[in-house]
Amino acid sequence: MKTHTKKVIVIGHKNPDTDSICSAITYAALKTKITGKEYVAKRAGQLNQETEYVLRRFKVAAPEYIEDVRTQVKDIEIRETEGVNESISLKKAWTLMREQNVVTLPIIKEENLEGLITINDIAMSYMEVYDSHILADAKTPYENILETLEGKMLVGDKTASFTKGKVLIAAANPDLMEDYIEEHDLVILGNRYESQLCAIEMKADCIIVCEGAKVSLTIRKLAEERGCTIISTPHDTYSVARLINQSMPISHFMIRNNLIIFRTDAFVEDIKNVMAKNRNRDFPILDHRGKYRGMISRRNLLNMQRKQIILVDHNERSQAVDGIEDAEILEIIDHHRLGTIETMTPVFFRNQPLGCTATIIYQMYQENGVFVDSTTAGLLCAAILSDTLMYRSPTCTQFDKKAAEELAELAGLNVEKFALEMFEAASNLKSKSAEEIFCQDFKNFTAGEIRFGVGQISSMNRLELSELKEKLIPYLQKAYEEQETDMIFFMLTNIIEESTELLYIGNEATELIERAFHVKQINGTYQLNKVVSRKKQLIPALMGAMQQ
Repeated sequence: MKTHTKKVIVIGHKNPDTDSICSAITYAALKTKITGKEYVAKRAGQLNQETEYVLRRFKVAAPEYIEDVRTQVKDIEIRETEGVNESISLKKAWTLMREQNVVTLPIIKEENLEGLITINDIAMSYMEVYDSHILADAKTPYENILETLEGKMLVGDKTASFTKGKVLIAAANPDLMEDYIEEHDLVILGNRYESQLCAIEMKADCIIVCEGAKVSLTIRKLAEERGCTIISTPHDTYSVARLINQSMPISHFMIRNNLIIFRTDAFVEDIKNVMAKNRNRDFPILDHRGKYRGMISRRNLLNMQRKQIILVDHNERSQAVDGIEDAEILEIIDHHRLGTIETMTPVFFRNQPLGCTATIIYQMYQENGVFVDSTTAGLLCAAILSDTLMYRSPTCTQFDKKAAEELAELAGLNVEKFALEMFEAASNLKSKSAEEIFCQDFKNFTAGEIRFGVGQISSMNRLELSELKEKLIPYLQKAYEEQETDMIFFMLTNIIEESTELLYIGNEATELIERAFHVKQINGTYQLNKVVSRKKQLIPALMGAMQQ
């Protein structure tokens, strides 16, 4: 049985921003250092241009994308039953099954699954009545016969196979044997010189001499001249007759077609029904390359463990990676309002009213006495500057600013210069489609029975924001239909002017905005002065208006 090492996944929200990605990377590193266990950062969506710039700047690989965190086959213990060659004997297969305490053996060729043989297949091979040509029909290797009969080859080629003729026992005297021995037959006989000679002269392909009887030099020489194989076995005639069929290769009995196979990336929930509808005891598993990996049975599902997850920078069900309800959430590190994530058991939940999750992560490095290297410092600093719009956001606290300044010094950064470079990278959206721009930083929220979404793009360039607006307005209707929300709002935030132009669509959206901000519509949009934060300014105001 494979010893399965579970990795804990640290992951942010869908449509991840710089804080979400950098916090996942740095917190996974921190947890690994202080626990000795393996924590790995993942992402639940595509990177935006700002985050890509930050990762390039500090030479850090982007976390692997994971679409769904439901339990997969690769998360459960896979029994690494060693594959066998299709040429091994039925007896050898039976012995291996008993030694390994399994009922199914996979037949493998160069890591590829060729078929299966089960204990039932072997039992059926013993119980079926076959004609005397079955050994030849199965193209039985002489090596199998030698192994099964514990024999010794006196004349012949071990690597050859018995492919023609029938199997018979020479119980009669030589005169009668001439009437039923035919060319290419395999003859089981004893120590009688005359019987051995007769079988060879009748052009038998193989004679098996029982009870370790002596075979004369004359018989051996004649057999060599006539191309007849001679095998000596210590077993008596009855035992040989009983055992001989067990030397047949499993290729003659293996299941080749309509195999029920699962991949390591298959979701356990999806394979349960398939397993329930089939009587198979074991099911082969292939990896992402289509190579054989091992076997699982229904019993493996009883002790399966769900993926273990740490959420950073969110605690809203609608923003979480798909399948989160089937995962085991261990921790949540966040700086947003309490959302809709539910857990089966108590978890470590750290939520602070700060401008950025990365500030909390930095505090945790300090609390645990873990050294912050320049790369980690750069990632954390970038996250804080991004989330606080270089301290302009009302969500920014003195703790955020102090943390960013300390981290900038550790990373050797000039805060203003670095922030401008980062924001410029983020605002280079002219080549992007309306959908790409919309999805770059879009989140869904719920308030009672109302479900709404809010997207945001921040830029220091008024002209660029105007161009983005022209792209987004026609796209909002399509997004509204696809998102299946009651309302959609999109913030075009000017960092320099500290203002937001708010686009909208949905029933009662206009009434809600005007009630929340006491503003009037101008050319189909709303201008919100001194509003730059989705988390602290827009969402609370909208929810307050909904409750009125």
